[in-house]
Amino acid sequence: MSRIRRRALLASSAAFAFAPAIVRAQKKYDPGVSDKEIKLGHTNPYSGPLSAYGVIGKGIAAYWNMVNDGGGINGRKVTFITYDDGFQPPKTVEMVRKLVEDDGVFSTYQLLGTATNTVVQKYLNQKKVPQLFVATGASKWGNPKEFPWTMGWQPDYVSEATIYAKHILANHKGARIGVLYQNDDAGKDYLHGFQRGLGKDNEKQVVAAMSYEATDPTVDSQVIQIKSSGAEVFFNACAPKAAAQAIRKVADLGWKPAHYLANVSASVASTLKPAGLENSKGILTAYYLKDPTDPQWETTPDFVEWKAFMTRYMPGANMSDASYVYAYSVSTTMRHVLAQCGNELTRANLMKQAASLKDLVVPLLLPGIKINTSPTDFYPIQSLCLARFDGETWKLFGDVISGDTA
Repeated sequence: MSRIRRRALLASSAAFAFAPAIVRAQKKYDPGVSDKEIKLGHTNPYSGPLSAYGVIGKGIAAYWNMVNDGGGINGRKVTFITYDDGFQPPKTVEMVRKLVEDDGVFSTYQLLGTATNTVVQKYLNQKKVPQLFVATGASKWGNPKEFPWTMGWQPDYVSEATIYAKHILANHKGARIGVLYQNDDAGKDYLHGFQRGLGKDNEKQVVAAMSYEATDPTVDSQVIQIKSSGAEVFFNACAPKAAAQAIRKVADLGWKPAHYLANVSASVASTLKPAGLENSKGILTAYYLKDPTDPQWETTPDFVEWKAFMTRYMPGANMSDASYVYAYSVSTTMRHVLAQCGNELTRANLMKQAASLKDLVVPLLLPGIKINTSPTDFYPIQSLCLARFDGETWKLFGDVISGDTA
């Protein structure tokens, strides 16, 4: 072979060898991403006092299975890694470090719980690992100036509680009010928002504000004390297990207050059935997602789509559990953000896309509710609609209300 021809072949082989590297250079990846995979990390209380929320993690896992069966996101399959933290903050720290340092996830996503997210927030922000669409409505998740890698998703508890307070002022003028809340940042947000909604002139209407610990076996004594205070209105700002206990105890006592229930515990399956459907009749809450027990949604395209997903990927699951609706809707938001990143799958671009949502409508949001974010607004959903339980399902009434407006 001539020297010239040999050089030509070597040059050609070298060019071919470097071609994949050139293609890869056109893409931008951070840890947890490759041409074929995107790794997402998650923690959930599959055990412990808040295990009722475990179905959210199961629903999310099923959602990504569906996405992967459809080809993934821009050709990449999503590896969803989820661990049980039992709603124990030290365990959450351990599991999140494992996700970041051992599993090498691209982003954490939907970590559940206020206390459990709080203990890893600084760590994730220092590591510049996204803490996206956390499963808690505490107001602290909307602080991009201090924590630019953390973002909430659902309406914040302060805005929600403000809406209840405004409704009470309009419909139960001068009534004595009792509040039961979990003794953590989430519960204190509910209490603060409720007091804000009442305003200085009406704060004295709260004649009893009782807290409980997530590990308490019951809340019976707190409910008895609130009834004994003479309260005519009861704001039940509890997690599902405690909320169900409170509803049942109210009924056992023969107490008939105007009863407001936090959205986080509005699931018919997880809260109202254990409490007793008859005991739950007349309770009010605020909704932003379609209630799976409400027949008016049966023929809407997104609800039909969700039911088909549940039938195929969650066979045997309780379709009356609103947590599955929540899991599907928030996961669709995450899917949209990942798709918007294209081939620039860096953590910075992921946060940029998450903070650039304009009038986004995802499946199972109530009509009129849209997702909006910006570099200075990390509260994706800020609207709700009031609903009353009729013994079988939640019945919406009134207009969509913005927490800011309230």
